[in-house]
Amino acid sequence: MVKILNYLWRIWLLLLAFVLTITFGIPVYLLSFNKGHYKYAYPFIRGWSYGMFYGMGLRYELINLSKHSVDGTRPFVFISNHTSIMDIMLMCILSSKHPICFVGKKELVKVPIFGTIYKRICVMVDRSSARSRADVYRRCAEKMEEGNSIAIFPEGGVPDDTSVILDEFKDGAFTLSSKHHSPIAVYTFIGLKEMFPFDNAKGYPGKVKVYFNGILEPSDSPKELKRKAFEEIKKTLAEYSN
Repeated sequence: MVKILNYLWRIWLLLLAFVLTITFGIPVYLLSFNKGHYKYAYPFIRGWSYGMFYGMGLRYELINLSKHSVDGTRPFVFISNHTSIMDIMLMCILSSKHPICFVGKKELVKVPIFGTIYKRICVMVDRSSARSRADVYRRCAEKMEEGNSIAIFPEGGVPDDTSVILDEFKDGAFTLSSKHHSPIAVYTFIGLKEMFPFDNAKGYPGKVKVYFNGILEPSDSPKELKRKAFEEIKKTLAEYSN
């Protein structure tokens, strides 16, 4: 019975995504033709994110573990652990002061309707291509020069092994921060791994805990930034996960 309800819940996700993508996607698509209009498109992206997140019965609670705050005067690199597709929506909801662009995998372009919009507003990367991976830095820099922030999940994807609490971080977010002198806003998401996993037979509505770990200022050592971010998120997961 529980599995049947979960499958019905996931069918609702598809219906919700279709309606919201049509409703919010059309203005986003039209505004995306002019790079300078992304800031006007972003409220529609956030509207889509709110609709998807709350429409699936999810809520969140933000807990500040730092005295820092994300001001609206400079671009940031936003990072968090990655456990669910809903991480994307949640990051948009959290980022009200900063229009954010995601670095995402090229394969999502194949998704009907969504893929058409996705390729115009995200920095796509083909993980099998070294040239594509290298070009991400240039394209992210262009987005930041336009006044946007960048969101990257440094694990590079959700681990297939569900027992992995936090996978090894890739260098991208930290190299970007060092090269372009952009601070890193660090978040830890707890709960989505259980509430909305990639297994369609599992999951349930509920409240996600979001811990704001603070700001890492850019430095000349991407490896040190990566180490600090990894240790901070891992420590938060160990301390606050049930």
